Amino acid sequence: MHTYEVLVDIKECLEIASDSCRSETARYEIDAESKDKVDRLAREQARSDHPQGIEYDIRVTRLLR
Repeated sequence: MHTYEVLVDIKECLEIASDSCRSETARYEIDAESKDKVDRLAREQARSDHPQGIEYDIRVTRLLR
């Protein structure tokens, strides 16, 4: 098991019909057996934390442990 640092750029719209969206970057430390699983786990965590997100751009930045 390894711990990866992941940055997720999130575009969130509070109202679907609205043009007012905001972007932010969330940082996660994800424990996974391989880098392939990190993307899926990071996306699940970001969707849970930001349910109104319409775009999620995931970047695995480094191996922490």
